[in-house]
Amino acid sequence: MLFFDTHLIKTLPLFQLDPLDCRYTIRKTKTSYSTEALNRFLQGIEKKAYRIALLATGHREEALDIVQEAMLKLTEKYHRKPAAEWPPIFHRILQSKIQDWHRKNTVRNRWRQILKKHTDDDQDPLEQAPAPITFRPDSALIGTQAMDTLDWAIHNLPLRQQQAFLLRLWEGFDTKETAKIMKCSEGSVKTHYSRALKALQTTLKEYK
Repeated sequence: MLFFDTHLIKTLPLFQLDPLDCRYTIRKTKTSYSTEALNRFLQGIEKKAYRIALLATGHREEALDIVQEAMLKLTEKYHRKPAAEWPPIFHRILQSKIQDWHRKNTVRNRWRQILKKHTDDDQDPLEQAPAPITFRPDSALIGTQAMDTLDWAIHNLPLRQQQAFLLRLWEGFDTKETAKIMKCSEGSVKTHYSRALKALQTTLKEYK
């Protein structure tokens, strides 16, 4: 039985961002439809979408690009769909863009490591060893609030767990809708969501 406070995440301003940071204008395209309904939907979803992308990437500019691309695709290809279908369609596009970013980023990182290895062959391997990517509570939590720990914990969840958690809890999609957005089975959604809750619960207990 999990006792994770689901109300907490809904009320937290993730990364405590200034709303002005995620304002941007979608370029007009030949196929875009500037209906009031679509504009209202995009305006209502942009901040949450930006936070989801930021948690997934950890980079503001990359997150903005991902959200903008997702909005453009929705505008170009799905503007004639019923308004009730826009939320799951948009999140399916958004998560697909995030997965694409992770794949490309993984390839880029591999090439950087290969190039760095050839460049630094003559140097002390101990000096060149990459620093472990670990969380340091002694420095990271000084002067911060519990929400900072939670933001960090969500950002560091495995991608699929992060997706299931944010779609189920942050966006309020049910298991079936989440499975469709993530393109996986409902059983997989339940597993990812359960593991995410347990991981976050453990993190919050450790750094209370």
